[in-house]
Amino acid sequence: MKIRNTAKIIFSFILLFFFALAGAYAEKKPKFVGSETCKECHRKTTRSWGKTKMALAFEILKPGERSEAKLKFKLDPQKDYTQETKCLPCHTTGYGKPGGFVSAKETPLHLGVGCEACHGPGSLYNPIMEIRGRIYKLDELIEVGLIPQAMTTCRDCHNTNSPTFTKEAEAAFDADKSKEASHKTVQLKYHLYTPDEKERLILEYNQGKEKTQ
Repeated sequence: MKIRNTAKIIFSFILLFFFALAGAYAEKKPKFVGSETCKECHRKTTRSWGKTKMALAFEILKPGERSEAKLKFKLDPQKDYTQETKCLPCHTTGYGKPGGFVSAKETPLHLGVGCEACHGPGSLYNPIMEIRGRIYKLDELIEVGLIPQAMTTCRDCHNTNSPTFTKEAEAAFDADKSKEASHKTVQLKYHLYTPDEKERLILEYNQGKEKTQ
C-alpha cells in the first residue's frame, strides 16, 4: 500500500513538473495582443494607420465593397469573402496563430492589417517597453518576437498568391517606399542603440529569415 501511495505521489509530481514546463514554454511563445495595446504609446502612428487601406483590409472582403476592383480581377463583388480561409491571413492580424484573429465576433480587435501583422506579435516585447519606461534595446525585443524592419513582411501578402497580383504591380513594388501605405513614419526616441547597431541587427534578422525560407 505504501509503495502504491509513494508511486502516486511521485507520478503527481512528475505531472506537475511537465505542466509547469509546458506553461513556461507557452509563456515564451509570443501572442497577438491587438493594435489597441500599441496605441497606448504610439497614438500618432495608430491614428495615421487607422485611415489607411491596411486598417480597412477586412472591409474589402464584404459584399459590395470595391466592386470595380473585384470585377477587374474576376472576383464576385456580391460575394461575402469574410470567412474565406484563403483571404483571412492577409486581411486580418494573426489569423491561425496564438492570440490572433478567429472571427469578427470573437476577435474584433484583429480586423484588418494591424500593427502586429508587420511588427510581430507583441505579448512579450510590449511588457519590456512598459516596464523599462520605454527605454529598451532592440536586440532584446527581437528575441521575443519583434520584427525590426516591418516592411520585410510586405511580400508575405503582396505576392503571386494574391488574386489581385499583377506583374506590373510586382515590378513597381518597393517596400521601403510603401511605408506611408501603412502609417506615417514617426521618429521613435526611446531606443538605446546607435544607427550602426540598428543596421547590424536588421541585417542579421533578414539573413536569418532568408535561411528559414
